[in-house]
Amino acid sequence: MPAGDSFTPSQREWITRAVHNAEAVSGLKFSVFVGVAEEDSRGYAERLHQALSDPDHSVLVMCDPEFHKLEIVTGIAARRVLSDLECRLAAAAMQTSFAGGDIVGGLTAGIQQLGEAARQPRTLHITRPVERLGDIG
Repeated sequence: MPAGDSFTPSQREWITRAVHNAEAVSGLKFSVFVGVAEEDSRGYAERLHQALSDPDHSVLVMCDPEFHKLEIVTGIAARRVLSDLECRLAAAAMQTSFAGGDIVGGLTAGIQQLGEAARQPRTLHITRPVERLGDIG
């Protein structure tokens, strides 16, 4: 989020918690920018995304409440587990909340939805080697 934003500390904490939860379940990095975008909001969001420390494994959510712009940018690795459809669904959920004046609620719900959509599958770990059943033949 940009410095000098108008969120209260508790609102910032809600968004931060949503980001941490999404990162924990997905293994991706999530970033949020809320502020005025340039005229080409998509290009601006893509430049912000490229400036991240690991853009390939990152998801950027850029929200410009003043001009009603929302962009979700995913890196190469993030796109493997997070489809355009899943991003559009999360964007629709966020925009519904934004229309009702709830920027923080929309961001937290959308980020959580993106994290769940990119959830890493559970793996079965065996703690001891499988015993050989014998020769079949």
